[in-house]
Amino acid sequence: MAVEIGRIYEGKVTGITKFGAFVEVDNGTSGLVHISEVSSSFVNDINDILKVGDEVKVKIIKINDDGKISMSIKQTEVRPKPKNFGKAVDGRASQEEMRSAGKNQPKPRQFSSKPEISDDIVYSDGFVQKTSGDANFEDMLSKFKASSEERMSDLKRAVDNRRGRTRRK
Repeated sequence: MAVEIGRIYEGKVTGITKFGAFVEVDNGTSGLVHISEVSSSFVNDINDILKVGDEVKVKIIKINDDGKISMSIKQTEVRPKPKNFGKAVDGRASQEEMRSAGKNQPKPRQFSSKPEISDDIVYSDGFVQKTSGDANFEDMLSKFKASSEERMSDLKRAVDNRRGRTRRK
């Protein structure tokens, strides 16, 4: 009798390696349970979980062309649903709950197909230089240069004043 992919079998651990465990199922067929398929939690050392001779349930997850069988123990485990399964993060009812309760789903947000584009120049410190909507590139560049030169001179003045104060002390 051949094993079937997706079916769960009772088996016995026949060997353990650092990368998994070999399990023989009822009909004499054996396969490998990779260490990542042993438990739903992280497994550092498989010897902490399994020993040779342990009886385990395995699910056949893959059969290669060369006949190698991949098995999983963690896919046979029944995991309980979390308490807030199906709830929205903010505590509101999920869309599934709303559908089942017969309520209308909230409308999705409508976005304009044309994004709002502003010609205003915004600097990294939050300074905003207003420009008119019909300004061409040269006008905007000259305004930027003038504004930049003003700001640089203000900065130089502040640095010079500070240096002058520290020298006097």
